[in-house]
Amino acid sequence: MAHHRITVLPGDGTGKEVSKEALNLLKTIEQHSPLSFEITEIPCGGEYYLETGEEWPSGSFEYCRDESDAILLGAIGWPGAIKPNGDLAGGQVILGLRSGLDLYANVRPIKLYKGIRHKIHGEFKQVWTPGLVDMTIIRENTEGLYQPLLSRSAHLARGEEYLGISDISIPGVEGEFAWDPRPISRLGSERVIRFSFELALQRNGCPSDGTTRVSCIDKSNVTRGCQLFRKIYHEISAEYPDIETDEAYIDAFTMWLVRQPEFYDVVVVPNMFGDIVTDLASSLQGGMGMAASANIGDQHMLFEPVHGSTPKRAGKGQVNPIAMLSSVQLMLEWLGRRKGDNDATIASNIIESAIEELIAIGNPLTYDLGGSSSTSEVSLAVCELVSKKLKLQYTSA
Repeated sequence: MAHHRITVLPGDGTGKEVSKEALNLLKTIEQHSPLSFEITEIPCGGEYYLETGEEWPSGSFEYCRDESDAILLGAIGWPGAIKPNGDLAGGQVILGLRSGLDLYANVRPIKLYKGIRHKIHGEFKQVWTPGLVDMTIIRENTEGLYQPLLSRSAHLARGEEYLGISDISIPGVEGEFAWDPRPISRLGSERVIRFSFELALQRNGCPSDGTTRVSCIDKSNVTRGCQLFRKIYHEISAEYPDIETDEAYIDAFTMWLVRQPEFYDVVVVPNMFGDIVTDLASSLQGGMGMAASANIGDQHMLFEPVHGSTPKRAGKGQVNPIAMLSSVQLMLEWLGRRKGDNDATIASNIIESAIEELIAIGNPLTYDLGGSSSTSEVSLAVCELVSKKLKLQYTSA
C-alpha cells in the first residue's frame, strides 16, 4: 500500500472552501484504492495574520520542507491583511515556499473539455473546439522581477535576516523613482527549459497534428535577460533534435495563443510574462475556476488552484472547486512519476476522466460555467464519479 505525506495549507477565503473539497476527494481515493495519505493541515495566510500576527505557525516552513511528499495550497490573500512594511500578509507562505524549496517550474496545463462554454458578450457560448486546446505552459518560477521578493520571503520563512538590494542611481532619471531588478541566470534558464523539453517527451504533441513542440516565448528583441533565455533555449534544443522548436515575442504570442491554440504543445516563458500569459490562457479552458497548477523542483512540489482567495465569494459556497480538484489530480500525477506509484497514476487519470465526464453532462456546474450549483454539489458529483471508476478499476483488476 502506497503512503504519501500531504501537507495542506488552506489559506484564505475560498481557499479554505476548496481545500475542504480536496480533502474529501483524497478520502474518496483512500476508501476505494490501495493509496493512503497522511494529511497535515497548517493554518496560514492573511486571515491567520490578522488573528495572530503571524503568517503561519513557527516551524511550518521546515515541516513543509522535511515532512511532506507534496504540498497542497488553497489560496493566499485577504483584504486589510497588510504588514507594516506594506507587504501582503501570507506572501511569505507561497513565495517563501517557491523560493525556499527551489520550485523553479510552474506547470500550467491548459485543456478544454467538451461542454465548457465561455461567457462572451454576456452569453455563454462554445468558442473554441474541445480537443484543439491541450497545451502546457511552463513558467520560470524563481527569477525575473519576482526574484527579490521571492528571496526575501524565503529568508523570512526560515527566520533569517534579509539584507536586500542597495539603492542605485540611474542616469537620466530625476526625482523620486522606483526600480525592480530582473535577474535571469544561466542556471535558472537551463533547468526550466530542459524541464520543458523533458515534459514534451511525455506528452502526445500539439492538438493540430501531434507534433511534439516546445515554444520559447520572451521579449528578446528588447531585454537582455530574455536574450540570454533564448540563447540557452537554442543550446538545449540542439540536444532534442526530434522535438520541433518555435519562437515568439510575448506580445505576438498573446494573439497567436487565442487565435490558434491548437498549434501549441509545451510553452516555456520567463517568470513575469508567464504570470500574465497563463491567466490569459485560462480563458481557453473556461476561466480561472478550471485552472490548476503545479510548482515543481528537484526535491519538492506544491500544487494549487490559481484563482486566488476570491473574498467577495468567500463563505457563500459558490466558487468552482474544479481547479482545486484538478490540482489534486496533478499532485497524484507527479507523485506517480516521482515515487514510481502506479496507483497514484491510476487515481490521477480517473480524477481527470471524472471531471471531463461531469462537464460533458453539464450538471452540476457552478456559476462561472453557466450553472447554479454550489461548490460542495460539484465536488460531491466528482467524488461520486471517482468512486465508481475506482471500484470498477480495482474490482476488474
